[in-house]
Amino acid sequence: MTIFDAPADALAGRYPLAPARLRHRLAGDKRFTLEALVGLAGRLPAASIEYNAGDLPVGQDPALTPSNGLSPEETIRRIETCRSWLVLKNVEQDPDYAAALEDCLAEIADAAAATGGRMEKKLGFIFISSPGAVTPFHMDPEHNILLQLRGTKEFHLYPADAGIVSDEAHERYHAGAQHRNLQHKTKFDAFAAVHALAPGDALYVPVKAPHWVKVGPAPSVSFSVTWRSRASLDEASLRLANRWVRARGLTPPPPGARPLRDRLAVLACRALSKFG
Repeated sequence: MTIFDAPADALAGRYPLAPARLRHRLAGDKRFTLEALVGLAGRLPAASIEYNAGDLPVGQDPALTPSNGLSPEETIRRIETCRSWLVLKNVEQDPDYAAALEDCLAEIADAAAATGGRMEKKLGFIFISSPGAVTPFHMDPEHNILLQLRGTKEFHLYPADAGIVSDEAHERYHAGAQHRNLQHKTKFDAFAAVHALAPGDALYVPVKAPHWVKVGPAPSVSFSVTWRSRASLDEASLRLANRWVRARGLTPPPPGARPLRDRLAVLACRALSKFG
């Protein structure tokens, strides 16, 4: 089965830096029924499941995120009424979902490679949310195509701009010193694009483009197929190098301002990481 409608056309001129809308045919796949996802939750290690109450503000402090008091399996079974949010991470650990991930990415690999190089570190995530649940304002390090499978959601997507997320915040994030959740200010909303997603819709989300999500009036199931590019991995290394410079009282130039310096910093960071 072909999953995406003309993905190369959808991504042309937009990947890797701009969002893109796509259409898919994965809605209705039996692997994504609630019953099947209860089974998957039981097979995944605990470290691959994250869940909490879904009635959250957009700018949720991650240290204060409330639990829902349920097990992962019970959360999924009761998702219509338990007012929760749950993500199954790295679902490619399971053969059935590894196949779903590979099938999706195989259809866009050539289009992605044409402008961003080959895909690396391919990972899959399944989001299961109660009606009205909010995923707080945050960023992710991967290229991501989110396929909406059940229910609806509003995806509030912001540009990856230093005026929204500071260079220092990026550096802390890659050093593991900052949670993915970000401080949200209402003035940012003037720059947001709101994407209404229903079953059959998909959205390409650029690397570290900040976003938050609100589910519609019915339970939602979404499948994120993600990958890293060499550029995204280089950016992570550069942020770590710049954090090292900043910790010594110096101010590194913004990424892109001095390309040769950026490249040398990336190479130095990688060399140091190999030696611990």
